[in-house]
Amino acid sequence: MPSLSVPSRTAVESAARELLSAPVEAARLRIQNPRELSDRIAMGRAIWRDLVIGFAAQLGELNLGFTQLAALYALAEGGTMTIADLADTLGRSPSAVSRLADGLVQRQLVERTQDSEDRRQRTLRLTGRGLALMGLVDRARAQEFLAIVRPLPAAERAVVAMGVAALATHSISRRGHLIKQRPPSVVATGREKGRVRA
Repeated sequence: MPSLSVPSRTAVESAARELLSAPVEAARLRIQNPRELSDRIAMGRAIWRDLVIGFAAQLGELNLGFTQLAALYALAEGGTMTIADLADTLGRSPSAVSRLADGLVQRQLVERTQDSEDRRQRTLRLTGRGLALMGLVDRARAQEFLAIVRPLPAAERAVVAMGVAALATHSISRRGHLIKQRPPSVVATGREKGRVRA
């Protein structure tokens, strides 16, 4: 059986230089500086423009506002939430979120139930229709992102995939800060109680 040799770091970096375009290779060498990364993200404005315009068009077709969609995402992640929890997550007042929830309940995207322990407390959760709508939105955004990534050379598509995977392994707060993942047991316990704060 032939033995397998592990390529040296120098060999791997040399191969990467041959596969990646000069701007991507230059970015790899300077990626540790957050300011450099911020500048490069700003340079990708055309990509953001296309994604945002596509997103806005889809929301128009669905007759859905951005804050309504944000509420649906929060409920999809958090399971069951109170109005106060949702207001805190969205950075809106409880009264504004209560009105927003009324609209989502009328559209049968969200259901509101009375808390079994505190009858004055109302909780919200997505309905099957709400979950289906979220799947539709996610698929459309994924397709649009793939349309942007697909023309890239294979090695650069791999770089994008690694970046997406790196981001997906961390929770990101509403203000853009990375936060620690909660252990699965804590998440499960919180969901059993029905009050998970996002």
